[in-house]
Formats: sequence, structure tokens, C-alpha cells
Amino acid sequence: MTDPLAPPTLEAAHEHCRALQDALDRLRRHHLDRIAEWGAHLAAVLPVGGRLLAAGNGGSAAQAQHLTAELVGRYQRERPAFSAISLHAETSSVTAIGNDYGFDQVYARQVAAHGRPGDVLMLLSTSGKSANLIAAAMTARQAGLRVWALTGPRPNPLAEAADEACCVDAGSTATVQEAHLVAVHLLCEFFDAAVTAGAAGASTAGRPTRAAGASAPVAARRRMS
Repeated sequence: MTDPLAPPTLEAAHEHCRALQDALDRLRRHHLDRIAEWGAHLAAVLPVGGRLLAAGNGGSAAQAQHLTAELVGRYQRERPAFSAISLHAETSSVTAIGNDYGFDQVYARQVAAHGRPGDVLMLLSTSGKSANLIAAAMTARQAGLRVWALTGPRPNPLAEAADEACCVDAGSTATVQEAHLVAVHLLCEFFDAAVTAGAAGASTAGRPTRAAGASAPVAARRRMS
């Protein structure tokens, strides 16, 4: 009988890699166009004062924060900073809301506070069944936000609650999570390319452009409260 606590064999490691390769191949064939569209959409929303909100639980929370860090900081090339908030990182808000309203509301309440029509909410979940993410999706759609879900295999309730979903077809949580990281990086690549193309197009058309870090016109950057 195999000891469940024994270290993985070399063959098990090969199988892990093969499972990831298969999942990434399906991601490439079935979801690359959607991720490219998401990147282009963010490039139209964030530079004019829009915001990305992101959330997940456990490892998916870490990946949500990875995504927002790439947008506030940078992915590969220099560009302006853009507004992106990872909701789980608001620890005082999370614990206060969880204490007063219940864990199912820890993200929905923050979406109601921070989200504005036209913003984007990205929700990451390997199972697609997290009640707090589903509640956040419903709140966001009612408030006029665009909701995207990055999940494991369909069918799942989070994919149904979102406007659009990229559902990674893989048999284990670990493989889904690893593929999600690739999807996050691809989203950043598409976003950066679209932002660069938009800036170049504005320059070619003769429209005045701002240097990185310069203030935008008040009407373009003011967020209605």
C-alpha cells in the first residue's frame, strides 16, 4: 500500500507537468481571445479614471493581489500607474465586515463602497462556488460594474453570476491555480500592448498626449462619489 505521506515520485511529478501542459493548451485554444478582449477593455477603462477591483479566497486571493500589483506597479514595461484594488488585502474592512455582516459579505460590501458604473470586478476561484464571490458578483452587476470570473471547470455558479468567465478545464485545484497565474500574466501583456497602442494612436492622430505621471484633465479623472 502506498504511503500517502511519502514524497511524490518522479512519475507523479511528470504527470503534474503533463496535466498543466494540457490545461494550458486548452486555455490557449479556447480562452486566449477572451483574455485579449479583457486586456483591451481594461486599456479603455483604466486610463480614463476607471478602476479594477479583484478578489479571491486563499491562493486565489494571492493571485488577485498579484494582478492588482502588476497594474499599480508595472508588468514588463514602464507606463503610468493605474487604479486596481485587491479587496482581501483590506484587512480591517474584511474583519469588520465579516464580524458584523458575515463572511459571505466581505467582498460585496467593499464592491458597494468602491465600485462605480463602468469599473471592472475580477473574481478568481478554482471551484467557482465561493459564496462571498458570488455575492460580490451580484452586487457589482447591480451597481453597473463589468464582472469577469476566472474559475475552474464549468458548470459553476460563479461563472453563471459573472458577465464573462474564463473557466480552466483541469482535474486538480493545483493545476487550475497554476493556469490562472498564466492567465493573469497574459491579461497584463494584452493590457500593456493595448495601452501602448492607444498612446501611439493618439500621438499619430495629432492629439496632445501627456507624459507618464502627468495629471489628467479634471473631467477625465474625477470619480463621482
